[in-house]
Amino acid sequence: MALILRVKSRSGLAQSSLTQLETKSETVHQKQICQIVLDHFEKQYSKELGEAWNSVRKVLTAPQCWQYGVLLNKFSFSSKVENDLRLKGYHLLFPETSSCFHQSFKCYISSTPGRFPAQRYRAGKLKEYYLLNVASLLAVLALEIKNGEKVLDLCAAPGGKSIATLHCAWPGLLHSNEYDHLRAQWLRKTLESFIPESLMHIVTLSQLDGREMGDMKPETFDKVLVDAPCSNDRSWLFSSDIQQATLQLAQRKALSAVQLQLLRSAIKALRPGGSLVYSTCTLSKGENSDVITEILNSCSDVLPEDMGALANVASQEFVLASGVQQHELLVLPEKGRAWGPMYISKLKKI
Repeated sequence: MALILRVKSRSGLAQSSLTQLETKSETVHQKQICQIVLDHFEKQYSKELGEAWNSVRKVLTAPQCWQYGVLLNKFSFSSKVENDLRLKGYHLLFPETSSCFHQSFKCYISSTPGRFPAQRYRAGKLKEYYLLNVASLLAVLALEIKNGEKVLDLCAAPGGKSIATLHCAWPGLLHSNEYDHLRAQWLRKTLESFIPESLMHIVTLSQLDGREMGDMKPETFDKVLVDAPCSNDRSWLFSSDIQQATLQLAQRKALSAVQLQLLRSAIKALRPGGSLVYSTCTLSKGENSDVITEILNSCSDVLPEDMGALANVASQEFVLASGVQQHELLVLPEKGRAWGPMYISKLKKI
């Protein structure tokens, strides 16, 4: 159990307060690269990604190149915010004239690095937008959620994908689960900041061990998202605690065991005919395609689902790795399109 508690916090060590968790990503650019982690990545990813690693490394090691999308909150829409974004050179992630996803939500991006000013939490008042690495939205889009479906977000904190789910469709139920106590508080705070109280009746929050969800709620959900705890490449590169970084790297191979347990639990929780999306924010083959291959080889009740349509649309704004299977996407950060890393795979229960 200790392992999952450590890896659930994608930024590494659990923080002492919720405020520290919220501000951690805003100060990462002030930190120094952890050479131990970079050396490890250099050895692994130069082998797994080949020449593509050179351009990816330049982005991952330079936070000044990072970009952030702005997902407008349809429950607290502000034309002023939208006009400000356009004046600053932002444009829609999926233009209405070229995408089948234009009715899902409004997310603005810019080709230049930087972050739109964040909105602080204010009790009783909804935020107008959510800042995020827009590659994470692809995992939600891959689910193809329909109105009335029951959706499980198994590892939901900090809550961005749960928010995006509610902007894609009107689910009959959204069950957002987070096992880690501190991150569960963060998740609740996020949902309260973006969802009106009148809609909270379709949202269920829980703090359960995701590996046990399938036994607790067998064949309950139409769609399941497993945004698994992983070796977060961006955060790990800026680990300030050398001892912690060394420990994380030593435990890295054990992460796949946790991911497999979560996936098997998710499959149990999925109804026959339902779809599951697995995602991580790492480039690691051992935590990505190797995990999915193991599931496909060992679970006779799931099949891979083709994501070609989503890949065609995504290739307009994202750099996608070549050589992956049709049920997979791997977003590679590149200067000017510094989204990801993000791995996504889609399975269907038969």
